[in-house]
Parts: sequence; structure tokens; C-alpha cells
Amino acid sequence: MTDKNEWGSNLSFILAMIGSAVGLGNIWRYPYVLYSNGGGAFYIPYIVAILLMGIPFLILEYGVGYNYKSSFAKAITNIDSKWQYLGWLLPVAVFMIMIYYSAILGWDGIYMILSFFKGWGADPNSFFTTTLLQSSDSYMGLTNFIPLIAVAMLIGWAIIWFISHKDLEKGLGKVSKVLVPLLFIIMIVIVGFSLTLPGASIGLAELFNPDWSLLGNFNIWMAAFGQIIFSLSLGMSIAFTYASYTKDDADLITNTLSIAFANCAFENFAALGVFSILGYMSMQSGTAVADLVTQGTGLVFIAYPTVFNVLGNWALVLGPLFFLTVYLAGLTSILSTIEPLSFSIQNKFGLTRSKTMTILCITGAAISMLYATSYGGSLLGYVDTFINQIALLFGIIVECIVFAWIFDAEKLIDFLNSRTKTIKVGKWWLIIVKYVLPIAISIIWIGGMIDVINNGSMEQLIFTVLTALVLLIVTLVLTVRHAKTGDWENADERV
Repeated sequence: MTDKNEWGSNLSFILAMIGSAVGLGNIWRYPYVLYSNGGGAFYIPYIVAILLMGIPFLILEYGVGYNYKSSFAKAITNIDSKWQYLGWLLPVAVFMIMIYYSAILGWDGIYMILSFFKGWGADPNSFFTTTLLQSSDSYMGLTNFIPLIAVAMLIGWAIIWFISHKDLEKGLGKVSKVLVPLLFIIMIVIVGFSLTLPGASIGLAELFNPDWSLLGNFNIWMAAFGQIIFSLSLGMSIAFTYASYTKDDADLITNTLSIAFANCAFENFAALGVFSILGYMSMQSGTAVADLVTQGTGLVFIAYPTVFNVLGNWALVLGPLFFLTVYLAGLTSILSTIEPLSFSIQNKFGLTRSKTMTILCITGAAISMLYATSYGGSLLGYVDTFINQIALLFGIIVECIVFAWIFDAEKLIDFLNSRTKTIKVGKWWLIIVKYVLPIAISIIWIGGMIDVINNGSMEQLIFTVLTALVLLIVTLVLTVRHAKTGDWENADERV
């Protein structure tokens, strides 16, 4: 029996895309970016970035993805076989994100259990870094295996496999219809409660206090564009793959607007909850909000448990709800990161969806055990920096050039406009995707490269090189291996 790769409805597509976009970055990265880049003033470059980059790029990805109705690697090969390497580079890089993302999902699964009885103790910082992660700055920490984290990660992989190996609509489609609305409902409850905490107004005042002088700072604009790239998963071949699964009557432009709006609404709503809680912490501890603000794992696994420790019995309800929200956000995102590589392998080597997902989940779970060691936290940081700031951004630049110039995005205009009920695309859109986007992303990429070179330790540079070699070799192997399907290089275009 052949596995079916098609959404059962447009709603499945929209909810799955929202689930992909709404992830950990919305909860633990965006509030910090908003606060540290001018507060209320940040909304000006943020909205510009959405209009100038987010929506136009998504429309481009959806349009080309729908046009080919195939995997990312196959479509790139069909556009120009000389670029097939790029067609595998991005899906492999995104799969590498999935592997280390599974570690964070595992940590959160552990905290979801601990939150029922505040099992992190009186010192959440020490518990997270020393007791749970047993953190080591030396690569020798790779020899110290942590069974608890490994088990938590393997449970996550089992859930991912259970959902992903089924037909698309029966697995991911059905789950997205449950998890994404549930995610929004729980976040509404958390934020609603957070806004009632004493001192919430202190945090919100800090968050939205605009520093208009920063609008003249180049970095705030780059921060906004960078946030939109990662928040909407632009250029990661996920949007392309999901669009290729859509039915023939999809209104791609309206879907783009719906997904962009939902994602931005979620991360700004989450910021209200985060800073309400930081305001409460500030009032309770006498520490300024500025000294409490953090991002990443520090916010989720240290700052929040610190708050729950002083919240009394309310924490026994809010704590599990919060960590469940983080888990669901992580799960809906991680489910999307396996799709581009899986579909590309199915297209080229003729494997069923079920078999491909099983192979990828077993492979990913085995490699992810590197993060279940004392060096796992450090390694995760190094790989994340390389993939997000160097590899992906480079791939996105090239993808933008291939889609806009070699494929010729102008071919999509009449097709897109013929089936939309909202805005129409035209010359303005072509100018953005052909000129503005490649230049803007190139500037961000160069900035990321300089940051890694200037601020990276010797160990980080070594592991960056090793990660790059793994990415390049795996991509090369998948590129040069002979296709097992007869139509690999045959295009089935719709425009």
C-alpha cells in the first residue's frame, strides 16, 4: 500500500503550518528580542519585516511548492539539476535541527512531571545545570551518559514516529487539528492568570516602554528581520513541503496571511505572560526586571521554576500547564522538521512514507543520544548556532535566487492572483523576492558569520567545522546516489 501525502482539507494545512511556525522560539526567544530591541519601538521594524520579508517569502515558497507538488529536492532538481545539492542541503540541515530539538523536548518532558511537586527544589539554576544536565564544558563530558534525559528523549521520538509514520492526514493532519487549538487555549489561560499577578504591570511597563532612539540603530532592524526568518520558518523547505501537500483549490495568499497573523499574535501574546511573570518576580525579589530578563533555556527551566517556587499552590496548576504548552509548541514544530527530508527520500528512492519515517526516527533518535550526555548542552548550543546563523541562512539566500530568478517567480503571479480573495501580487512582489530578500538575508548571514568567528571559543569552532562536514557529506551522498524512481527528473508543473 502506498502512503498518501495530501492534506485532507485546507484547515489541516493551515493548522499544521501554524503549528510549525509556533514553537519554542515564540515563547523563549521573542519576548527577549522585543524587550532588548527598543520595547514598543521594535514593532515598527517588526511589522516592516513581516510585510517586506515574511509574507512575500512565504507566498514564494507556497507558490513554487504548490506548482511542483513534489518534495523540495525533486523540485530543485527539476528547476535545474545543477542545483540538486541545495535541494538536499536544506532538508538535511532542518533534520539536524530536529535532532537537537528533541533534547529540549526531553528536558521539558522531565519538567512537566517535576512541576506537579516542584521537583527542581529551592535552587532551580543549580538543579537544571548541575543535577539534571550535569553540565560539562569539556568535550570529555560526551563520555558521561545521563539515562533520565535519554529516556525522556526516546519517549519524544516514539511520539514523533507514532504520528509521522501514518498517512499525512491520519497522522499529522489529525494531530494538528487537536494540538494547535489546544496550544492557543492553554496559552490564553496562562497569560490570563499572569496578568492578574501583583506586579504584572511593572513587567509590562518595562516590555513596552519604547526607546525610539534605537530605530536609527542598524541592529534593531536586523533583529526584526532575523526574528521573522526563524519565527515563520522561512526558507527551511518546510513551507514548501507543506504547500506541495495541498489540494488543487488552495488559496495560497490568504493562507499565508492567516498563518503569519496567527504566529505573530501568539508570540506577542506569549510576551505578555512572560513579562507579567517577570514583573511579579521583580516585585517579590526586589530585583529590577532588567536583571531578570533572559532567553532560551534559562527562561523556561530556571526563571519560570523560580516563579513557581513562590507562587504557592497556584503553581501546581500553572506549572504543569506551562510546561505542557512548551511541550506542545515543541512537538508541533518538531513534527514539521522531518517532513522535507522524508518527502525528498520518498520521491528519489521510492520508499513508502511509513518506512522512510521509521528509518529517519531511528537514525535521529540514535544520533540524539549525544545530547543525553554532560556535554549535550554545550554541543546543542554550538550546533544550533552553526545551523541557524550559517548553514540555513546561506541555503535560504540560494533558494531565494533559484526560486525568484532561475524558476522565474513572475510565472506565479497570474496563477496566485486567480485564486485569492485577499491581496494580489504584482511587480512590487517581484522586486521584493528578486532583490530585497536576497540582499537583506545576505546581510544577516554575514553578521551571523562574523559573530561566530569573533565570539566563538576554540571548541565551538572545532565542533562547528565537524557539524559542517557532517552536513556537507550527508548532503553529497544523497545527491550523488542514483534515483530509484523513474520520474525523479521529470517535472509536473502547474504554471
